[in-house]
Amino acid sequence: MRVALGLEYDGSAFHGWQTQPAGGTVQDALEKALAQIAGEPVAVVCAGRTDAGVHATGQVVHFDSPVKRPLTAWVRGVNTFLPPSVAVRWAQPVGEDFHARFSAHGRCYRYILLNQPQRPGVWHRRAGWTHHPLNVERMRQAAAFLLGEHDFSAFRAADCQAKSPVKMMRRADVAQSGKLIVFDFEAGAFLQHMVRNLVGSLVYIGQGKHPPGWMAELLRARERRLAAPTFSAAGLYLVGVRYAPHWGLPSGDDCFRPGLPGL
Repeated sequence: MRVALGLEYDGSAFHGWQTQPAGGTVQDALEKALAQIAGEPVAVVCAGRTDAGVHATGQVVHFDSPVKRPLTAWVRGVNTFLPPSVAVRWAQPVGEDFHARFSAHGRCYRYILLNQPQRPGVWHRRAGWTHHPLNVERMRQAAAFLLGEHDFSAFRAADCQAKSPVKMMRRADVAQSGKLIVFDFEAGAFLQHMVRNLVGSLVYIGQGKHPPGWMAELLRARERRLAAPTFSAAGLYLVGVRYAPHWGLPSGDDCFRPGLPGL
């Protein structure tokens, strides 16, 4: 029996998603909790690996269950054995041809940036921060250049293992709510550090260091060294993964609902 799970977690409590020999990752914590319910080791596959410090409110994983359990066991039961900073939100049986990563046709990320003179307290590790005043309209104009299919090599980490830097960006929005600036991105897939690198360059534009058209220049140049430094992981959230309707998963439909991730 194959089961899909929806997860949320505070990434600041983990060393990223992917399992490590020393432990301390989301995958390590989840597989350990699942084993408590299944009575034997369980391996999971996620829709998108998140780096250390990156959060999720809409992560999706699948695993093959060696035993039958009620869905409540895969939610409330597993949550009993998980640390407070990670929780299963839902469980759904799926066909054996379902794959959390390869069946997905869209990933949705939201970056929350606090724009005020003082460093954050309550928002520490939950939002990025810059004290320079930002022009949201300039950033919005620059984000429009990202829409469509592009080579995103200028925003790709040096050790990124993706086969191709060409991705289709379906959404790139910038909005402001008081002192918070929210960046929403949706694409079929993302390169390593791509969203954080995009936010870094958009912030440069918002500060007036470059005009909005600089974003188009970076896309054409395909040179990582020309773009802004990678922005903090603190404000990045995987807010949803989109799948075809026939899978019947409660994920992806409200990726960019108004408000803050998870609320």
